[in-house]
Amino acid sequence: MKMITRRGTFLLVLVIAFLGGLGFLTYSLFTDGHNWVMKPYNSHIYYNGELIGAGKITDANGRSLAETVDGKREYNDSLTTRKATLHAVGDTKGFISTGVQNVYEAKLTGYNILTGIFSAANGNSNDMELTIDADVCDVAYKALSDYKAGCVGVVNYKTGDIVCMVSTPSFDVQNKPTDIDSNSYYEGVYINRLLTGLYTPGSTFKIVTSICAIENIPDIYERTFNCTGAYDPGKGTPIECNAYHGKLNFKDALAKSCNSAFAEIAIELGPEKLAKTAEQLGLTSNVTISGDIDSASGRFFLEKGDADDYVGWTGIGQGDTLLPPILMLRLAGAIANDGKIVSYNLVNSFASKAGKALDLDFTRRETQLISTDTASKMKEMLRYNVEEQYGDYNYKGLNLCAKSGTAQIDSKDSHNTAWFVGFMDDDKNPYAFVVVVEHGNSGSQTAGPIANKVLQALVNK
Repeated sequence: MKMITRRGTFLLVLVIAFLGGLGFLTYSLFTDGHNWVMKPYNSHIYYNGELIGAGKITDANGRSLAETVDGKREYNDSLTTRKATLHAVGDTKGFISTGVQNVYEAKLTGYNILTGIFSAANGNSNDMELTIDADVCDVAYKALSDYKAGCVGVVNYKTGDIVCMVSTPSFDVQNKPTDIDSNSYYEGVYINRLLTGLYTPGSTFKIVTSICAIENIPDIYERTFNCTGAYDPGKGTPIECNAYHGKLNFKDALAKSCNSAFAEIAIELGPEKLAKTAEQLGLTSNVTISGDIDSASGRFFLEKGDADDYVGWTGIGQGDTLLPPILMLRLAGAIANDGKIVSYNLVNSFASKAGKALDLDFTRRETQLISTDTASKMKEMLRYNVEEQYGDYNYKGLNLCAKSGTAQIDSKDSHNTAWFVGFMDDDKNPYAFVVVVEHGNSGSQTAGPIANKVLQALVNK
C-alpha cells in the first residue's frame, strides 16, 4: 500500500512538473516566439544572415525604400535616397538597431502566434509606410555630405510625425563597402546620431537656462547684465564670452548668446534649480518613437554644492552635459506647441499584402512639458533671435524661431560641434527641427543654412 502511495505521489509530481513546463513553454511562445523565429539561421526569412522575407517599406509619398524582389532585399533606385534613409529604414543584418527593419522585423515578415512565418515563406509578408519624406531626406543628406558627421531631424510638432531623419556618415545598403569596418570615414556609421548620438549642447542649452530663469527669477526681464568679455564667478575659471557685449537685457543676452550674462544667471539660479528644470524638460530621459524605438537618454551632471564656475559653464551648455539631438528637437516642438509635447511617430501605417490595416499598438499621447505662459515667452525670444541676430532674409518665408549653438570640444574651432534648433511658427507648416554638424565650427553659419535648405524643400514641395 505504501509502495502504491509513493508511486502515486511520484506520478503526481511528474504530472505537475509536466503541466508547469507546458505552461511555461506556452507562455514563452506567446511572449518570445517572435524572437525565436527572427534568427539569422532561419532560412525561410534570412539568406546569408540577411533579412529577405519582409514586406515593402515606403515613405509618406509611397516611394519604395525597401522590398523583397525574387528572394532578395532591394532598395530605392536612387543612391542618395538609399543613403539618406538608411538610419530610418535600417540594414538587413540589424547593425542599425533603431532602424524599422530591425525593430519591426517580426511584424514585417507577417509572423503571428498561430501561423508563425507561414505568410513570409509564401510571399505574403506585411507592408509598412513611414512618415518620412524621402525627397526632403535627400536634401538633408546632400547638405550634410560636405561634413564629417551629423544629423538632421524635422517633426510635425502638432502630430508628432517625423518627416526627416538623416544621420551621417551613411553607406549604400545595397552595395555595402568592403572597408566599412576599417575605414575611419565610416566611424560610428551604424549609429543614428539623431536618436543616440550624445553631444555637448553648447549655447542651445541657454534655452533651458532661460526657461529656468523665467520660472524662478520674477524680475528677469527687468534685469541688465554687463558683459566685459568674461564673467568672473569669484572662484575658479572665468567664463569667457564670444564678444564684449556691454549692457544687455535678458532678450538681447539670448539673441547675442552672451556667455557672461547666462553664466551669471545660471549661478544665481544655482545647481538644484537648473537640475530640476533639466529633468522636468525631459533632458535626462529618452524619447520613444512609435512605441518601440528608443533614443538615448540625456546626461546632466549638476548637483548641490557644485562650484560656481562649474554651474556657470553648465548654464551656457559647456559643462559635462550630453544630449541626443532629438531631446532638443522635442523641447523646441513643445515651445512651438504651447508647451505640449506629442508622442513621436515614424510609422504612418501598417498593412497586410491584401491591404488590411494592422495594429501596431501605438498609443498617441499629449503631455504638458512647460506652461503655456513660459512657452509663449520663449517663442517670442526665439523669434527675436532670428529677427535681430540670424536675419529673416536667411530664412525667407519660414517665420523661424531658433537658437544656434557652437559647442567647443577642444581649442581648435574646426572641431566645434555646430547646432541649430527651433521651429516654424506657422499653423500650415508646424515643423520643429534640429541640425547638428560635427567639426562644423559655427552653429549659425554651418547648421543654420542646412536647416534653411531642408525646411525650404519641405514647405515648397
